[in-house]
Order: sequence, then structure tokens, then C-alpha cells
Amino acid sequence: MSNKNISFTELIFNILMVILAVTGIVLMLTGKPEGAALQASGIGNFKFYTVLSNVFCGIAALIYLICLLTGKGRDKMAWLKLAAVCGVAITFAVVAFMFGPLYGFPQFYKRGNLIFHLILPLLAMAEFIVVRRKRIPFKYTVMAAVPTFIYGFCYMMNILINGIGGPWPDTNDFYAFLSWGWPVGILIFAGITVLSFAVACIFRVVSNRRAL
Repeated sequence: MSNKNISFTELIFNILMVILAVTGIVLMLTGKPEGAALQASGIGNFKFYTVLSNVFCGIAALIYLICLLTGKGRDKMAWLKLAAVCGVAITFAVVAFMFGPLYGFPQFYKRGNLIFHLILPLLAMAEFIVVRRKRIPFKYTVMAAVPTFIYGFCYMMNILINGIGGPWPDTNDFYAFLSWGWPVGILIFAGITVLSFAVACIFRVVSNRRAL
């Protein structure tokens, strides 16, 4: 892909995603928790899947943007974009349909949370649907689930090594997935990994129907 053939829409989408990711990070680092559920201060926010998935999305957009501007590696980075959109799609869905109804929506749509839980995920999903790419191979859907698997593995290993800890905010099981014991906790994260794969399959099908 040469610089002359760069899609203006694709370029704008990825520039906006990078800007939003950086803005969200700054707001997360400088904001103060209000004592509500699932809130931390400063760098402590980076333990959350919802934050990390958006940071990953921003990094993926930056790498993809560099590929666009240099005319090199755009098609090879499709798996990275697929993995990123899966992460933020899960973030959007979990907040909108689980955490929001459970803990109240206002806290999840303020400052950096507004960007990471709503704006950036919607933009990333729109970009993946609107932008036309070459056909995405099936193996990319498996690769797209790897970041979610790694997060779940690290989450569980941290608890296994350091223990669950005390009540919030001193707990290592901040998502309370082990409230019903290890078997259920492991099943939940296995389910989320499978969900990530399923989401990747959906976005792959949608993208391939519009493939170049």
C-alpha cells in the first residue's frame, strides 16, 4: 500500500483513537477515585481489563497508523486491530450490561471512564466495520483471544501467589470472580476468553464481507 492510496477515513479513525487513548490515560492518572466500586487512583487503574484493553487499542491504532503512513505492514497488522477491537468490545459490553446495572452507570461514564468505557470502544468498533481491508484469515481470531487469556492468567496467578487479600480496595480479586470459589472463577475467565474468540469471529465475518 503506497502513501498515495491511504484511506482518509482510515487515517482519521486511527488518529482519533490514538488521541482518545492518550487523553484517557492522562485522565486516569490524574483523576481521584470517588469511593465507588471498581475505582482506583493513578497507576492503580492499569490493573483493570477495561483500562488495559483501551490502552492496547490505542497502541494498536498507533502501530497501524505508522504502517499506513509508511506504506508497510498494513495487512499484517490486521490481527492486532482484531485483537484490539475484541478487547474494547468486551469492555463496552461488560460495562453497559453488567457493571453499569449492578453498580450504577454514572461512575462508569465520567472523565477517563467515559472515553474508555464508551467513546473509544464505539469508535474502534465503527472503524473495524467501516474500513475495508483484505480478507482476515481464521487464525487471526484465535490470536485475537490471546490478550484476554493472558490477562485472565495473570489475574489468577496474582491471587494464587499473593492471596485474595482484604476487602475493597485491598483485594486482589477486584472483580470478585472468586466469590464462588476457584472452579467458578476459572470457568468465568475461560468463558471470557471464549467470548473474546467469538467476538473476533463476528468482526472477522463482518470485515470479510466488505473485503477488498
